[in-house]
Amino acid sequence: MAQGSRYKDLPKRIKIGNKYVGEGEPCFIIAEAGINHNGDVEIAKQLIKAAKECGADAVKFQKRSTEDILTRVALKKPYDSPNAFAATYGEHRKKLELPESAWQELKNFSDNEGIIFFASAWDKKSADFLETLNLPAYKVASADLTNLPLLEHIAKKGKPVILSTGMSVLEEVDEAVETILKHNKELILMHCVSDYPCDNDKVNLRVMNFLKDRYEAIVGYSGHESGVAIPIAAMAMGAAVIEKHFTLNRAAKGSDHAASLEADGLRMLVKFIKNNIEPALGDGIKRITDMEKKMRVKLAKSIVSVSAIPKGTLIKAEMLTVKGPGDGLKPNLIPKIVGKWAKSDIPEDSILTNDQIIWEA
Repeated sequence: MAQGSRYKDLPKRIKIGNKYVGEGEPCFIIAEAGINHNGDVEIAKQLIKAAKECGADAVKFQKRSTEDILTRVALKKPYDSPNAFAATYGEHRKKLELPESAWQELKNFSDNEGIIFFASAWDKKSADFLETLNLPAYKVASADLTNLPLLEHIAKKGKPVILSTGMSVLEEVDEAVETILKHNKELILMHCVSDYPCDNDKVNLRVMNFLKDRYEAIVGYSGHESGVAIPIAAMAMGAAVIEKHFTLNRAAKGSDHAASLEADGLRMLVKFIKNNIEPALGDGIKRITDMEKKMRVKLAKSIVSVSAIPKGTLIKAEMLTVKGPGDGLKPNLIPKIVGKWAKSDIPEDSILTNDQIIWEA
């Protein structure tokens, strides 16, 4: 709390689209379609439809202006990866971009499907373009955490900002957070390890608790590991947001498909979180369930007389023992009963009741 005091007064709940995210709210699950559409609008629509059918709260894509994020040398660099869609890296990246003319169509398609649609903006031009679509939030990838001009540009738009924190040291996260908060308090921090795929022993989920304590912000988890166990664990540890890459086919050509979930995996993730883990977390109030009340009578213990205790007898500890069932005076009352007088005859091996004890002298 002392460390995080400079980040005080951040909202504990933020509205994204028609849903609230944060304290006391259901886990917000983002199906990260990313660039797994391979530049194909119809595949993008299939991803949106699949995300909705799997129960995700939102589907997210990525928007880049390729010439603005790469040098001319980088654009012309030969690219011979098995996942390459063109001979140079620049042309490869362009092949993975959706045509700008299709974005409004995809936004409308998502609205009709009933799923929140937004995107990562990788540069200022892309952020400005996305703003024309009136999207409900912006995501900033780990790659741009130190891109303070972009963070400031996006923060000034006044929409919730979801910031991934992979590939960064603490001082860089501090600087990014402070840059955003100068203009915008609606911040969600995502713990992330940018390994593709990420080994379980590198995930370090306890960083979420550190981020929450240090920044007093809403915290989530963006995962690149295989399977669903880690994001489920993250949610159980308090992640308010879960982001997971997904694809229609993990064997498809492209750099992100192999580290993504297919529809069955995404459906399983959503089901476990919303139908199993979330209800199991409860509200934190200690109480006895109706079933436990029945089991308490059957399995718990009561105070029982070792031998007959005549009326008027001063009750001593050796006269009492503990046995089931648990429908009588509880064993924790023995210290209060010792030294009291028997109000009536107490038979041998019987459960003591309130009306058998003289409680007042």
